[in-house]
Amino acid sequence: QLQASGGGLVQAGGALRLSCAASGRTFNSYDMGWFRQAPGKEREFVAAITWSGGSTYYADSVKGRFTISRENAKNTVYLQMNSLKPEDTAVYYCGAADQQLYTLKSPARYSYWGQGTLVTVSS
Repeated sequence: QLQASGGGLVQAGGALRLSCAASGRTFNSYDMGWFRQAPGKEREFVAAITWSGGSTYYADSVKGRFTISRENAKNTVYLQMNSLKPEDTAVYYCGAADQQLYTLKSPARYSYWGQGTLVTVSS
């Protein structure tokens, strides 16, 4: 139901734009988030956006470099990643949040996940 795309291999300092497209149902009323998981590490929060797009949240490690946005008319969420660093290398996952007991920075908030897209940043 969520399809993440746009990953790839990029040199340090480069940019990529990830997309998360929904199919089969609409997620326009859901807060959405991006997480990433590097080999041997836990899934970590990257960015989130409220259903209206009115509020955004970022991990400190990506603040000022990444931008999350959404186009509800296209049922799609984006993650623009600039000034990429080797430590940004990970599989990136998008999620739709509906578990109100948890914060947007917690994976437990999200009930729906995309399959992940690999981002590799070379030094």
